[in-house]
Amino acid sequence: MRTIEARPAASGLRVAVVVSKYNDFVTDRLQTGALAALAKLGVASGLITVVKVPGAFEISLAAQQAAASAAYDCVVCLGCLIRGATAHFEYIASAVSHGITAAAAATGVPIAFGVLTTNSVEEAIERAGEGPANKGWEAAVAAVEMATVIAQLKQ
Repeated sequence: MRTIEARPAASGLRVAVVVSKYNDFVTDRLQTGALAALAKLGVASGLITVVKVPGAFEISLAAQQAAASAAYDCVVCLGCLIRGATAHFEYIASAVSHGITAAAAATGVPIAFGVLTTNSVEEAIERAGEGPANKGWEAAVAAVEMATVIAQLKQ
């Protein structure tokens, strides 16, 4: 019997990190967390590309293009949506989550979801703190683990 499981080994992995500029007071912290996780996992900084997009809605297209380029082994998506008084939050949150899922399915490249969907600024900042509880950190670890699973499945 063969077991395939996620391994934290990331040496040689090429990673794209797609980051929304909207709510950058949060997304900058998510990016910092993701980059710290990638460094801890052994991903060389020269193999990481940060792609800045205007808002959360644009994340999925950039992620799909990065994945389809064959230049990356995985993609980390980072953004922050904070609920407001209108239904806009629900439409964007749904579009982004479905878009990222579709991009991963279409390309076969692991694309991790690190897009916060919070009720308040306080909730967003809480999820973008330092260390492994940072949702950017978590998304980066998930992307690397899935890249190792996909590599094993292709063997």
